[in-house]
Amino acid sequence: MIEHIDSARSVIWNDSEELLCVSVLPEAPETRTFTFSAPSGALFDYLPGQFLTLELPVPGGTVHRTYTISSSPSRPRSLSVTVKAQPGSIGTRWMLDNLEPGMRLKAMGPAGQFTHLNYQSDKYLFISAGSGITPLRSMMTWMYDHGTEPDLVFVNCARRPSEIIFRHQLEQMATRLHGLDVKWVVEETERYSPWTGFQGRFNQLMLGLMAPDYLEREVFCCGPEPFMQSVRDALTGLGYDMDRYHQESFQAPAIENIAQVPELDDVTPDAAVAASIIFEKSGSSVACTQNDTVLAATRSAGLNIPSGCTFGVCGTCKIRKLGGEVHMVHNGGISDDDIEEGYILACCSYPMGEITVDV
Repeated sequence: MIEHIDSARSVIWNDSEELLCVSVLPEAPETRTFTFSAPSGALFDYLPGQFLTLELPVPGGTVHRTYTISSSPSRPRSLSVTVKAQPGSIGTRWMLDNLEPGMRLKAMGPAGQFTHLNYQSDKYLFISAGSGITPLRSMMTWMYDHGTEPDLVFVNCARRPSEIIFRHQLEQMATRLHGLDVKWVVEETERYSPWTGFQGRFNQLMLGLMAPDYLEREVFCCGPEPFMQSVRDALTGLGYDMDRYHQESFQAPAIENIAQVPELDDVTPDAAVAASIIFEKSGSSVACTQNDTVLAATRSAGLNIPSGCTFGVCGTCKIRKLGGEVHMVHNGGISDDDIEEGYILACCSYPMGEITVDV
């Protein structure tokens, strides 16, 4: 028996062998974890945070869908992916409705360079939203299984408490290792279920409360692109070294090395680039730079905009932008509807050239 186990451990699964579905576990609304094994008994060897591409036999023809591996290579006898069906999902919808234990799927991978093992640090900050929690859960499980004392702040954002994936598993890990600090953020609460965590959209103020030493941490982020953009904006606005920021990015063909990871092309205000503000009502204008807030430039022109917190929270300095583009990093003080109608918060908006405001 011992000889048989030792022999199995020397065999590593590769994508020439189909995966056998062995269990399906509900995690949250429209969310399932599918666990696979290798029919041959081979073990799985991959980096925590990597992804697989599954070949799915949906009606109308085969499709290929990429999913992050939510399990950890520290538990090599099985491999799991956790998927959430979105409106209009095809492959994921098929998995939730049809994939059962005993069925086999063709898979390609593992692949990807989104792993903390590529960026060793004494301190980490993981930030995710929705199903973007999966690669970070894999990394956290790796840390937990290795038994050493990590220094990790783990932040996940969800629409409501019942939609937090892996909540109880991650909280249980945090009770066993002092260095794991789990934080949850929800946009709305649920009746008859008191919520004592953070509420609203993730912002700079929350970041400062969750991880006051964020400037010292290596940051890993995964979630919808608008969410990751808001995280990048928050960090950039706080002076974080973005060379230490990493985010999940599925690529086809798969990224083979760190040098291939694309650089982020975010808007960053530049103090060396000139800008200007035209005040429509006042009939005046002021020259400034991209690094000046609209509020500061307006005051330098001798004009007054009511203001309060100067941090994008209270909404007192809301004005209408009539033309041009600004880069705005707010902390919840303005609604999406107001932004659609052309309003900005002067205290946290930076002119990206010539703009016109209703002042």
